[in-house]
Amino acid sequence: MPKDQIVDNNDMGFINKANILIEALPYIQRLWGKTVVIKYGGNAMVSEDLTHKILEDITLLKYVGINPILVHGGGPEINAMLARVGVESSFHNGLRITDAATMEIVQMVLAGKLNKNIVSQIGTLGGKAIGLCGKDAGLIRVKKKPPLADGVDLGHVGDIVSVNTKLLNSLCADEYIPVISSVGVDDAGESYNINADTAAAAVATALKAEKLIYLTDIDGVRRDASDPKTLFPILTTEHAQALIADGTICGGMIPKVNACIDAIDKGVRRVHILNGTIPHPIILEIFTDRGIGTMFEKEKK
Repeated sequence: MPKDQIVDNNDMGFINKANILIEALPYIQRLWGKTVVIKYGGNAMVSEDLTHKILEDITLLKYVGINPILVHGGGPEINAMLARVGVESSFHNGLRITDAATMEIVQMVLAGKLNKNIVSQIGTLGGKAIGLCGKDAGLIRVKKKPPLADGVDLGHVGDIVSVNTKLLNSLCADEYIPVISSVGVDDAGESYNINADTAAAAVATALKAEKLIYLTDIDGVRRDASDPKTLFPILTTEHAQALIADGTICGGMIPKVNACIDAIDKGVRRVHILNGTIPHPIILEIFTDRGIGTMFEKEKK
């Protein structure tokens, strides 16, 4: 601070900033040295400014002693590139049919353009990020997804078999932030498209992460989908299953909530659904008393 700048010790702005830092202290202590997996992409990637703020959050986590791992998708970017090169996008029940030509574009966009842009931006913030995809050191090994119940073959779409946790633990211990694009590899070295939500859950469960955070374009689970005031700040896995059974959780939220429940059942301590279209959602959720989204945890016995 410049020597000639006068500080009013009663300035509530300064006092409030100090109180915010003190509020964050117990959460920083609790998460120090722990792994937090963050899934970002798709509908949450709405602007460069918001992406910058999310990457600021992730860089801050690393600087206070937490080990963030970012897993990203990029459906809209893939669709745009496919249209640009004249390859038609095909979907079946919301799942992308990925032939060889489409897979080439998927890998180019995810493991190339998007991944390296994210790594570069974290670098400008002072972080040390390493860009990876599932093909690097067999990070995410897959097998081809079998035809669906109605006989449709999705092509180069994979089911995850294993995650190279040794590589990720080594990078985290060496001060790096792994940034993983959702491309997998089979035993023959073939590339496969994998759902980014599924990839993030697989990474989190393999590492027994403290937290798994899904950044999307909704603020969490609501009792009334049209009323933000009915947001559930905390859900146990049993309560979430009951809400699916009674129809409160429906439509596209069902697979996302089931993924949260599955991650908890497989050892992740807490899973969050946050609105990634607001500034600094990660910091607001995990370093403040109120939080902003829906947190899933195991039923306390």
